[in-house]
Amino acid sequence: MPDFEVVELGSTDHPEPDETAPDFTRPLVTDEFWEDRTLSDLVGETDGRTILVFTPMTGSFVAKYVWDELAERDWDERAGRVVGVTTSTPYGVKRFLEDNDYPYAFFSDPGNEVAASYGVDHDLDGMTGVSEPRVAFFALNADRTVEGAWVATDWPEFPDYDDLEAELGLE
Repeated sequence: MPDFEVVELGSTDHPEPDETAPDFTRPLVTDEFWEDRTLSDLVGETDGRTILVFTPMTGSFVAKYVWDELAERDWDERAGRVVGVTTSTPYGVKRFLEDNDYPYAFFSDPGNEVAASYGVDHDLDGMTGVSEPRVAFFALNADRTVEGAWVATDWPEFPDYDDLEAELGLE
């Protein structure tokens, strides 16, 4: 097991239930192709909720762990749509999807501006100008109203997935 230090990230100013989540446009990457999409269009075409999942770069152990857990729990069958947001480029996301059998699409946000607009970004220790998203989950309805949220306060931190499913309405 790699040796790493747990870092306290502190509190955030992220969207809370009953607030409207920020809209954005970024490349949405699937296992077949990518194209610019807006979050508002994506949630508007989904029956049920959209679960927006923020993770660090797709090549990180944190991202792999989160997406493996969601796939094992069949979130793709239990929510209207599950979509990731990552700092990886579309090429990196495409490789990640080719290497793994995930039924999810990912917004590519190399500049981490989407995480910043959601208040879930954090600077990487010792790397000036480099940030990544915290692990975070938001359940959104068709008009982007937040119906549930969970945001990490430590790095690395993972939710209790049973509790998270209850919070996001995936029971």
